[in-house]
Order: sequence, then C-alpha cells, then structure tokens
Amino acid sequence: NLREPAYQSVLRYRYQLEQYILGHPEFLHSLVPLGEDEFAPPIVRRMIWAARCAGVGPMAAVAGAVAEAVGRDLLRESPDVIVENGGDIFLRSSKEVKVGIFAGASPLSLRIGLRVPAADHPWGVCTSSATVGPSLSFGHADAVCVLAASAALADGAATAVGNGVQSPLDLERGLEKARSIEGLTGVVIILGDKLAAWGQIQLTEIVPTEIGQGP
Repeated sequence: NLREPAYQSVLRYRYQLEQYILGHPEFLHSLVPLGEDEFAPPIVRRMIWAARCAGVGPMAAVAGAVAEAVGRDLLRESPDVIVENGGDIFLRSSKEVKVGIFAGASPLSLRIGLRVPAADHPWGVCTSSATVGPSLSFGHADAVCVLAASAALADGAATAVGNGVQSPLDLERGLEKARSIEGLTGVVIILGDKLAAWGQIQLTEIVPTEIGQGP
C-alpha cells in the first residue's frame, strides 16, 4: 500500500511549485517557454525543459511533471508503478499495459487505446483536450494523446499539438508538429469521428468490459 508515500510525495512537489511561483509569477502565467533557472527545484527545471522542447508555457507540463516526480519516488518502493494525474500518466510496468483514450463526446472516446509495451524505463502517456477538463487549449481536438519516455514532455507536447488542431483539416498539421518535437514516441489525435496517428505506437480497441461499462 503506497498511499502514504504517494501522498507525501504529492505534497512535497506541490509545495515546491507553489513556493517557486511566489517568487516567479511568470512561471505560472507564461504561454511561451521560459529560460533555464539552475537554482530552481528539479521539478521546475523539468517543466521548463519540457516546455522549451514543445514550444509552450511551463505550466502546460505541470500534471505530467508531477505524475513523473511522484512516480519516480514510488519506484523506490515498487518496480511497477502507475500514477495518473488528470489524464496524464506516468507508468513503469513489467507487462504490457493497455491505456484507453477518453475523448469527451467523440464516438471514439474510450473505444480506442494504446498498447504501452513493457520496458526497462518508465513511460509518459499524456492527453490534452479542448473539450474535456479545465486545461487551456487554443484548439478544438477532443483528445491529443502522446507517448514518450518523459511524462512532463508528453504533457507539454500534447498541449502544443492540440493548440494547432482547429478542424479535421488540421490533423496532418498536428502530426507534423508532433514529428518536430524531439523525444516523442508517438501521438494520437481525435477530433469528432476522425483520428490521426503517428509514431511507434500500437492502437487497440477498447471493449466496454475493460472499463467497467459492460456486464
């Protein structure tokens, strides 16, 4: 039972972020990458790095960065860890994991997923949406799901790709943006009944019984 160490880890990283923001309010509000700060806590530097890679503000990577930081702490307690933070996932598993993609009102929502292979390193599986949740997006995608070795990078990249998807005509543009971000393994973009994908990823069908919606 890792509830208590997970809780303490979340509190620690939240406190670090809150204290940094008090002295650096631009970190909270900027929609563009910021310069490096060698004196910042590691989680802050990780967010700045991810944001610079993706071309977005650092808070675009916050959920993935927190999931990643907490997950790496928990790896000291268990070889297999999954941390989910509002649609952004850090996972390290000795077995293949199937991850469903929630895409709001899209008919593809929770019907399509990714097979995340077992690996000797952790994965980040992060999803950004313009139609689900409170996160800021300048696009209209129902879901942009990114697979990468870093959850912070996957989170920032999902935002960057989603910002450019206004209509089905922009799906290829979204894939081009994903290709331009170094370090991504793959991406899935869902807009209405349309889907586009790129990279070394394996899509899979999700059946209702796998997500508790069937008998």
